[in-house]
Amino acid sequence: MIVRIMGEGQWKLADSHFVELNRLDDELLEEMESGDEEGFRRTLGALLDAVRRLGSPLPDEVLEPSELILPAPDATLDEVRAMLSGNGLIPG
Repeated sequence: MIVRIMGEGQWKLADSHFVELNRLDDELLEEMESGDEEGFRRTLGALLDAVRRLGSPLPDEVLEPSELILPAPDATLDEVRAMLSGNGLIPG
C-alpha cells in the first residue's frame, strides 16, 4: 500500500503494518473527539513516525496513486477533522 504524508512524500508499506497504524488512528480519533490537543499532537507524530519507520520511501520523482493520505506533521486539529471519515484517517 502507498501512503502519502502531505508535504513530505510517499512510503510503501506492507499490509501487515496496518494493525499498528490502525491502533494509533483509533487513539488519534479519541483525542480529537475529546479535544485533547496535547494528545492529538503526540499521537499524530507517532502515526507519522510509524509510517516513516515501517515504510520504504519512494523517490521524489516517482508519483504513485496514494491509497492513504495522512496530514502534515504541523496540521491543526481542525484541519485533520476535515480529513476524517467516520472511522478516522485510516479506513478499517
